[in-house]
Amino acid sequence: MNASANSIIVALDVSTTSSVDQLLDQLSQTDDRPAVKVGMELFYSEGTAMIRHIQQCGFDIFLDLKLHDIPNTVERAAYQLGQLGIQYTTVHALGGGTMIAAAKRGLQRGAQQAHVTPPKLLAVTELTSISEKMLVNEQHVSLPMTDQVRQLAQLADTSGADGVICSPQEVTTIKPFVNDDFLLVTPGIRLTTNPADDQQRIMTPRQAAKAGSSAIVVGRPITQSSQPANAYMTIKKEWLIHD
Repeated sequence: MNASANSIIVALDVSTTSSVDQLLDQLSQTDDRPAVKVGMELFYSEGTAMIRHIQQCGFDIFLDLKLHDIPNTVERAAYQLGQLGIQYTTVHALGGGTMIAAAKRGLQRGAQQAHVTPPKLLAVTELTSISEKMLVNEQHVSLPMTDQVRQLAQLADTSGADGVICSPQEVTTIKPFVNDDFLLVTPGIRLTTNPADDQQRIMTPRQAAKAGSSAIVVGRPITQSSQPANAYMTIKKEWLIHD
């Protein structure tokens, strides 16, 4: 996936239908419609009714629930998600290769049951809120962050995932070790004028595109802007024009 307008995913960091509708109305006024990410807060608040509502508004959906449990439980949960007609969903790569493979099976079975296209399965490597210091002191991982993320990406690739969620800073490290069509989807995107918030490993859209990100996930720089449509177009311009 090369840099394109439809490889920008807008994170709907809100919890109510009215807030979602305001954002979707703004994004509908742009010259294209980005995919939107539904996270835990919104999904736990509104459930599958919200998924159907967004689909009726004409947006592709990235359902980001980061499944992480024993393989049998994850496969059963993924079976339910596979029936929703969404485009992407996530698991934690730290759950292991057997769990990742189980999630893939569940998604495929669910999609087959519902006669829809299976969603792409993306494995989360290390959250972009995790710093190198936290990796060592809290997770007791002695590997450098780049090596830890690369190993998790390789595990996801060999276990059947379609891609990973990783910091844009790790894209160039991962690329040589995974299949060419393996997706590298990167959150932690900020314009130079945006605060980092709780993100530790960030890049601008232009930097992420040059690094080789397949797609970028952008939340607060758009959703907390007073003019979300304009903020999206600014990010899109940086993403597409990166020479």
